[in-house]
Amino acid sequence: MNNRLLMLITVLALWHWPLSATLADAVTPEMTPAAPVVLVLGDSLSANYGFDTQHGWVTLLAERIAGAGLPHQVVNASISGETTAGGVTRLPALLARHHPAVLLIELGANDGLRGWAVADLRERLTQLVNSGQAAGAQVLLVGVRLPPNYGASYLAGFQAVFGEVAQALAVPLVPNLLQGVDEDWSLMQADGLHPTAAAQVRLLDNVWPILGPLLRGHGHQ
Repeated sequence: MNNRLLMLITVLALWHWPLSATLADAVTPEMTPAAPVVLVLGDSLSANYGFDTQHGWVTLLAERIAGAGLPHQVVNASISGETTAGGVTRLPALLARHHPAVLLIELGANDGLRGWAVADLRERLTQLVNSGQAAGAQVLLVGVRLPPNYGASYLAGFQAVFGEVAQALAVPLVPNLLQGVDEDWSLMQADGLHPTAAAQVRLLDNVWPILGPLLRGHGHQ
């Protein structure tokens, strides 16, 4: 009698198992899709140079994304002093770790300040964009403008590179992160190169019209 009862219990348990497993899978945290990542690969312009992290435009970006009801989380992988060469070295590990849905590349200013060849800047920006696209990320390229004391020829070539790479690789472009900021000395730190904390909202406002639609799925294809 005990053996028959044990068999009955076993049969009932096996009959219920698929339903129980399905319900368990549905509520297991590991099975919940992770929030899509916006990975920001930048230099000091995105690394909160000279002020608290809470005031930086990348932190403000995370707040704006949440306020817009979008699911994305922001990972700021920016480092002060970073160049495109450094970005090329660091990006593969960042892509493997974070699997970003969107990669925002804000690099090149330090290449320009060092007077590095425009052709090398073009090549490394191309490498960065190609790496992001190969990893399945939508890429947004962010341009910058150098101070006027680098000579008209170099400045023109430097400025043109961002648009050339964006067009060649079919990615959206923010032409100048510092638009409306670097002309206003009240919004720049004493070094004349870095925006103040008060300028960070303007930097975000320069990025958002291009990035916002991308996050909503209506951006550049």
